[in-house]
Amino acid sequence: MNNNNNNRTVPVSNFQQWLAEKIKEIKKSKQIPTLLLHSCCAPCSSYVLDYLSAYFSITVFFYNPNIHPKEEYEKRLKEQIELINQLPVKNAVNFISGPYETELFFQKIKGLEQEPEGKRRCLKCFELRLEKTAQKTIELGYDYFTTTLTISPHKNALAINQIGSHVASIYHLHYLYSDFKKKEGFKNSISLSHKYQLYRQNYCGCIFSHLP
Repeated sequence: MNNNNNNRTVPVSNFQQWLAEKIKEIKKSKQIPTLLLHSCCAPCSSYVLDYLSAYFSITVFFYNPNIHPKEEYEKRLKEQIELINQLPVKNAVNFISGPYETELFFQKIKGLEQEPEGKRRCLKCFELRLEKTAQKTIELGYDYFTTTLTISPHKNALAINQIGSHVASIYHLHYLYSDFKKKEGFKNSISLSHKYQLYRQNYCGCIFSHLP
């Protein structure tokens, strides 16, 4: 893949407005399209599932080989499953756990270990996870794919959507643009986390973001 994110353009100027218009189209069609939702953790997925499950048939794809250590990964995985089992949704939400491919993550970010948080190392990580999501979308024959990552105020929604758009163009898929933090999305995710007593981690996941 071409990894020059600065040169990528997306055909959208307001991601949340685009998503609202897409939902209007779906409601008008009276169809329920399938969506593969990459989830980084239960707290981030809480609002996204609450919001989108009325309009899509969603399968959560938990693919996060960046998470360190394995005990932390397993804790977040368990929280994700428990949330899906508890959260009331209009259309049933399914779940798939991807492989814990830590070596693939380390290969992907090799040479960028000392990069500041939010820079090239993170973009490589986003790319890895979104490409795996795209591949799973093809395997399942789903209509759309997207990620919960844009709900975080610490992550660059433009960069994430650029990567998602680029991956979609390579695999000839439909990517669902988003900026889930908008319209009080992040605030609502915190409220839902409290309601369902979700574990909220204090670092992104990888060993490099966890270092002092």
